Amino acid sequence: MDWLGAVVRFVVSALVLMLVGLIVPGFQIMGFGNALLAALVIAAVGWLIEATMGKRVSPYSRGVVGFLVSAVVIWATQFVVPSMEVGILGALLAAFVIGIIDLFVPTTVR
Repeated sequence: MDWLGAVVRFVVSALVLMLVGLIVPGFQIMGFGNALLAALVIAAVGWLIEATMGKRVSPYSRGVVGFLVSAVVIWATQFVVPSMEVGILGALLAAFVIGIIDLFVPTTVR
């Protein structure tokens, strides 16, 4: 992946997180910089999980396990990103909404 593709991916991911923050109760993220940091943290943790446990447990895979792992990753990100507050229900709803948005606005550049 080239640098421009990576930048586009993280900008789109940050915009999606900001949109989710407006839609989902229990999910709050303040500012584009924090959303971009959250996108980087989520991508890094997702890569780490996928590298250690395989693609079936990846937050980006389809299915219930991937959905739950994605919610846990989103919930845990709040401890790294300042001004991000996520409840458990908010993380579940955010994972669901992000999954739906990802169907229409892919965050990977091919």
